[in-house]
Amino acid sequence: MTQSFAINGDLLIGADSSGDNRSVRAINPSTGANLEPAFAIATEADVARACALAGQAFDTYRSISLEARATFLETIANNIMEIGDALIQRGNEETGLPVARLEGERARTVGQLRLFAQVVRAGEWLDLRVDPALPERKPLPRADLRLRQIPLGPVAVFGASNFPLAFSVAGGDTASALAAGCPVVVKGHLAHPGTGELVGRAIRAAVVACGLPEGTFSLLNGANETGAALVRDHNIKAVGFTGSRGGGMALAAIAAARPEPIPVYAEMSSINPVYLMPAALAARAEALGKAFVGSLTMGAGQFCTNPGLMFAVDGPDLDRFVASATGTISESAPAPMLTPGIHAAYDRGVAALAGHEAVKTLGKGLPAEGVNRSPAIFFETDASHFLADEKLGNEVFGASSLLVRCKDVDQMIAVAEKLEGQLTATLHIDAGDYADTRKLIPVLERKVGRILANGWPTGVEVSHAMVHGGPFPATSDSRTTSVGTLAIRRYLRPVSYQDLPAELLPPELAGEGLESLPHLLDGVRK
Repeated sequence: MTQSFAINGDLLIGADSSGDNRSVRAINPSTGANLEPAFAIATEADVARACALAGQAFDTYRSISLEARATFLETIANNIMEIGDALIQRGNEETGLPVARLEGERARTVGQLRLFAQVVRAGEWLDLRVDPALPERKPLPRADLRLRQIPLGPVAVFGASNFPLAFSVAGGDTASALAAGCPVVVKGHLAHPGTGELVGRAIRAAVVACGLPEGTFSLLNGANETGAALVRDHNIKAVGFTGSRGGGMALAAIAAARPEPIPVYAEMSSINPVYLMPAALAARAEALGKAFVGSLTMGAGQFCTNPGLMFAVDGPDLDRFVASATGTISESAPAPMLTPGIHAAYDRGVAALAGHEAVKTLGKGLPAEGVNRSPAIFFETDASHFLADEKLGNEVFGASSLLVRCKDVDQMIAVAEKLEGQLTATLHIDAGDYADTRKLIPVLERKVGRILANGWPTGVEVSHAMVHGGPFPATSDSRTTSVGTLAIRRYLRPVSYQDLPAELLPPELAGEGLESLPHLLDGVRK
């Protein structure tokens, strides 16, 4: 690990490494031990300084060439890889996540940075449009109109607890905001501050190497007060958040109450229903039971796409699935959860379900050995009780799932109509299920952002066609995604230029600049 990427417990505010109130240490969730060093907590003055630097950097950063911006993203990716094993080791110590999982997450993090570099160079996201003047048009002439997308301004990004790399300091929110041309101020997650500082130093080194304004990036640590101050700052023009429903709604309320309200793109609560359709269940109930437990227990169930809710028609085939799933889950060993707080919340959620008069415990994993561990657990209820008590649809963040037994497919569809918004819905289907599934899909399209067939929701591909979002409360804005290249559109807005002289037009809307980029000319793709 190079000296520039050391963990010192600092705030990274522009080019400055500082912080006086060094009062927080990370906890190793596998052992419960505190980790060194102590980390600085941002004051309101620190937040104001970081946001002011971001505001000062905005016009310069957004005006650099597309090639320079793409190179910046690639330099960040290269710097993250340069940190080497020290990043994986620290991530393992701070989260308890296995080394192989963290190595995969690092690959995803640098991969999405490089993918956004390709997107920036291609220029499709600029959505360039030119409607040439028609001075002879009757009864009225048409002015020359040209349109492009410009970045919103500095973005506040909140790191996630469950993805210390891919949804944190240099994760998807940061990558898409930087790609759009927005400076970023990150509030790192206190569950993994050392991992965050290493990545933050990699980004700052890229800022220096690429000759960008120091306010292009800053990293702050802090609790709720820090986040609130960040969202309130007048320099911040949008927010990217991954976390709890309560946290996301609190930030949205602060953003809406500002003199200038701003958008909050919050990924929050989802239990990701899985539908075991009759023909598929008859054909492969046992295999589905085993695969379900593999998805449920992955990463101790700490995925936003964890399959927390199952629907199926009651009968012998469902009993076969339950026998397979409970047998498999009984052999699963608990893994450490990310933080003591997350572990305690999981235990409370499980206790609430276990104590519900209409819920039966089907099976659970091996007893926990060590701190911050609890066994996976599988519950069941029936559709009538599920509909009668909305609490049964609450998210339990961890390896817990509830099976809802339905009388028939029509009842499955009726229950689907009552669900809140979700990130995903999964269909296990065979050809014999297609007629029923055609009736279910329109309901799910209104409820979720991604519909899967014959797979499991855990695992989100970073690609052009991916949607990781959904209707409330899955996200605060169902028109967007936090994963995939479409995420860049969250941080853009259109500006139209009417009869502006060519000498004053943005370079990409005139001459060779326009000809080199995809655009619409009088509605025709060029």
